[in-house]
Amino acid sequence: MNLLSSTSVFSLYTLASRLLGYLRDILIAIFLGTSIYADAYFVAFRLPNTFRRLFAEGVFNAAFIPSYTSEVLISKKSGKNFADEVYNLLILILLIIVFVVEIFTPAFVYLIAPGFYSNIEKFNFAVELTRITFPFLFFISLSSFFSAILNSNNKFAAAAAAPIILNIFLILSLFFSYLFKLNYAINLSYAVSFAGFFQLAFLIFVTKFYYVPSVRLKLKFSQSVKLFLTKLLPSIFSSGVTQINILIGTIIASFEAGAVSYLYYADRIYQINLAIAGIAVGTVVLPELSKKIKLGKMNEVSNIQNKSLELCLLFSIPACFGLLMASEEITSALFGYGSFLQKDVITTALALKFFGFGVPAFALIKVLSNFFFARDDTKTPFYVSSVCVVINIIISIIFFKSVGFIIIPIATTIATWVGVLIYLFLLIKSKYFKIQSIILSKCVKISTSGLIMLL
Repeated sequence: MNLLSSTSVFSLYTLASRLLGYLRDILIAIFLGTSIYADAYFVAFRLPNTFRRLFAEGVFNAAFIPSYTSEVLISKKSGKNFADEVYNLLILILLIIVFVVEIFTPAFVYLIAPGFYSNIEKFNFAVELTRITFPFLFFISLSSFFSAILNSNNKFAAAAAAPIILNIFLILSLFFSYLFKLNYAINLSYAVSFAGFFQLAFLIFVTKFYYVPSVRLKLKFSQSVKLFLTKLLPSIFSSGVTQINILIGTIIASFEAGAVSYLYYADRIYQINLAIAGIAVGTVVLPELSKKIKLGKMNEVSNIQNKSLELCLLFSIPACFGLLMASEEITSALFGYGSFLQKDVITTALALKFFGFGVPAFALIKVLSNFFFARDDTKTPFYVSSVCVVINIIISIIFFKSVGFIIIPIATTIATWVGVLIYLFLLIKSKYFKIQSIILSKCVKISTSGLIMLL
């Protein structure tokens, strides 16, 4: 497998999806700005979307691909049986989760945005929208299963292109609402769930050349599936540490008017680089790295790890410099229209600048955690992520009253850099990873080129 070529394919479709996402967010900023309706929609979308990012951008792949690869190496039939069991278990779990959240939606909204409770209108509207958007979780989580099957077969294009469907649906819903003078937030919420259904249908169609699921609902599972579950639970927390930190930030920010929207818009801007530098590289590397480790080809393992680190830095360091230099200009160009006022631009840009300091760390932590996941070790990333989340919470809570919501991107950045340093220490200590000397020289070249770019 050509790492650069596969990463480029994945990144190309991801970039197209993120650019459409920017168009979507520009329209949301124009029509909703940072109003209570925008805050309510972002919270309603945050809950299922956090699960989407957790499942689709690392967690499910991290646990499923090494296990699935091991079963396929035994035989194709063994791989098929394993995938069928996981698929049926996933359907059962997701149905239960969606059912519970739909019933107890007010409690879940209170957990994710407790600050909304002081404004009953905003709180009730967020509850209504969450009930509309939450079925998206069912469709998108099953989509991540089929994406993992494709990635295991070194097919990355369809899985990367699938999120484009979501952005197209949301953009069309905004235009539809404008033309017929309907409620933007409500139509956006319905579009989220409809898009999830069509995204799943698309991936089922594409994956049929490699895997056709057999639906057999049963409560008894094989030992390999039980082992998979023991790896999945800690990886849900560890691989999604950035998203968990963002979710914690949303909870704390809900106590400040407009802060949820500021964080959402800032998050949307730096996420495009994270998608390319961290998620794309990590997603492409994991199947091949897992296979090479199981075959005992350690020289190739070392080369893949170092190359992935190089690509990660190549994409993230210049983006970090760019966000530090031009955060206000970027925010203004993307969102500074209509209901999005100049004060909103300045506040969002400040949050973006502090997220910018963490861009290389957000990307690196995605890649470095995969070096453990590929070895079927999900416990170590779990412990590292726990430390990161605790640091984030402590800093955010201590300084929120005096600094305001801007402490949230600062705390997220500090916590993630601490996680990167811990990962590097543990990887080198356990002899899972040895940094090649050429990587250090390339890192200097990338940084020098980035500084020249700034000039």
